[in-house]
Amino acid sequence: MTFRPQTQKEYRREKIPVTVLTGYLGAGKTTLLNRILSEQHGKRYAVVVNEFGEIGIDNDLVVGADEEVFEMNNGCICCTVRGDLIRILSGLLKRRKGFDGIIIETTGLADPGPVAQTFFVDDDLQRHTRLDAVIAVVDAKHLPQQLETSPEAAEQVGFADVILLNKTDLVSSEELERLEHRIRGINIHTRILRTQQCQTPLEDVLDVGAFDFDRIMTLEPDFLDAHHHHHHHHEHDDAITSLSLETEHPVHGPRFDTWMSALLQVQGPDILRCKGILNVDGLNQRYVFQSVHMLAQGTTTQPWREGETRHSRLVFIGRNLDTEALREGFNDCILEPA
Repeated sequence: MTFRPQTQKEYRREKIPVTVLTGYLGAGKTTLLNRILSEQHGKRYAVVVNEFGEIGIDNDLVVGADEEVFEMNNGCICCTVRGDLIRILSGLLKRRKGFDGIIIETTGLADPGPVAQTFFVDDDLQRHTRLDAVIAVVDAKHLPQQLETSPEAAEQVGFADVILLNKTDLVSSEELERLEHRIRGINIHTRILRTQQCQTPLEDVLDVGAFDFDRIMTLEPDFLDAHHHHHHHHEHDDAITSLSLETEHPVHGPRFDTWMSALLQVQGPDILRCKGILNVDGLNQRYVFQSVHMLAQGTTTQPWREGETRHSRLVFIGRNLDTEALREGFNDCILEPA
């Protein structure tokens, strides 16, 4: 049999998608987890919860259990992490093949960054799993107050690829509009789903492909008109904001790398996420870039289409972003037409 390189599709199919689930206690995470663990969706998920005690997994669903791993009636399993995430995940991967996905629930106040970063650095996990998306469940009634008083609330909103804006029945439609606008100010490219009791099709939250290089920018329908959000005067000066930069001129690859490495080394703790598609000078393919705090990945993906405008777009989500310095740094990487 001759060796044949894998196609992107095969590569994706073989890796188990991992979803990171965040949100405050009381926002509805447990409701969502219980749905995944009990609905007859015909798929098998492993749910990793940080501390079994603090989450109300419905005990009627639990079939047999050893100390760390619980099986559910619908064939999904649930396990607890008290120690090392990598150890638990490696154990799960060895334990049985054929999961349709793994969901990692982070405790109420945790920054999901380090969990997401695990999938950037561990070789074994990179071989067998792929980070799919960070999902945040937020409570429409209490989020405005939480954003005022808790840096973690803003961090979870800033990190999320998809936000379940839950308990929407408890607030007026004007309040919802205002809250969505505020969420966009923090995180320009998240997908907001309005829900009650987390009722949304599971495919909206599972297998989203937010970290998949080929799909990375397809999630942002507002992306190109994103900059007009910045002309609004935000009533709230949230510490975490988004900045969108773009250019139609080619970008100098080595200069971009140097700038970005230095930037993430110094400001990584404050930069939650960065995503970009770049038209790199001399490359016929898109260069896709993403980072979580200090850790970054970049790769070339599909070629630019004939006649297509080659935009470069870069988005930062972070705390106290120095927008002028970032804009200047990006501009220094742009090759002006001769």
